[in-house]
Amino acid sequence: MTAANRLELTIERTIPAPPGEVFDAWLDPRIPGTPWNAAERFILDAKVDGLFYWTLKGTSHYGRFTALERPHCIAHTWVSPNTLGEESTVTVTFTKLGDATRMTLVHSGLPDHERARGHERGWSYFVETFREQFGDGSRRPYRWEEAHPPATE
Repeated sequence: MTAANRLELTIERTIPAPPGEVFDAWLDPRIPGTPWNAAERFILDAKVDGLFYWTLKGTSHYGRFTALERPHCIAHTWVSPNTLGEESTVTVTFTKLGDATRMTLVHSGLPDHERARGHERGWSYFVETFREQFGDGSRRPYRWEEAHPPATE
């Protein structure tokens, strides 16, 4: 496909936390809203050239990290059946916005196909669920241990 036959999706949310905290949380598989948290199975090696693999409802997603610039940017390749097996790119940027962070997810290089367009719905769900973990800023950031205390006998 030519560049003219490619899609680019952009999802933005304002998150009431500093960029470093939001960056770290996006890579934490314990936090709802991250792709890693939704996975039935996953491998996550969050470093440049590190690989990730995860399945959701039996569908595999995988790629390779191409940039990790804390607290500003995470970029990785992305392949799934909904990219028609073609490699695309996901870039997530974190921009300081007063006391908050503007989180922008751009998924580019998608084939111009109905299945690939479904990524907009998927990413919107993930990013909105992730944003909800931070509330309106009046409470402390999401902490896995507080939300999931150990079972007592």
